[in-house]
Amino acid sequence: MAPEYVKYGHFSTKSDVFRFGVLVLEIISGQQNSCFPNEEEPQDLLTYAWRNWTRGTALNMIDSSLRGCSSGEMIRCIHIGLLCVQEKVANRPTMSSVVLMLTSHSQSLPIPSKPAFFMQSSSDLDYSESSMLDYSENDALFSLNGASITELDPR
Repeated sequence: MAPEYVKYGHFSTKSDVFRFGVLVLEIISGQQNSCFPNEEEPQDLLTYAWRNWTRGTALNMIDSSLRGCSSGEMIRCIHIGLLCVQEKVANRPTMSSVVLMLTSHSQSLPIPSKPAFFMQSSSDLDYSESSMLDYSENDALFSLNGASITELDPR
C-alpha cells in the first residue's frame, strides 16, 4: 500500500503508481515485498532494492530466471520501479510518464530518492543521526527527535 494511504487514508493516482513500482520490483527480483528473505537483518523489498541501487549492485537483485535478459533493460526497470516508490508523492511520476519511460529509451530518467518504508539499519545511520538517538535500556524506547517515542514491545 502507498504510504499516504497507510498514514492518512488518502488514495490517488500516485497510489497506483506506487503499487505499480512495487510490482515491477517484485517481478524483477522474483520476491514478494512482504516476505523478503535476507541473510543479515530483516528488510523489505524496497529497502533491499534501494540499498543495491545506492551501492551500485542493482544487478544482484535480479531473479535468476531473468539473468538471460539484457542487463541494461533490467537496470532501467529497477530505476523506473524506484521512481514509482519514492516516499514523496510529488516526486513519483504519473502512469503516463511511466509508460513513456518504459517505451522510449531516448528519454533520460531522473535520479530516484529514498523509497517509502525504507528500513534504516544501524549501519545506514551516519554519526550525526546516531548521536541523536535517545535510548533507554529499561523501556527499549527510541526517539530520533525527542518529540515522539515508539515502544518496541507489542501490546
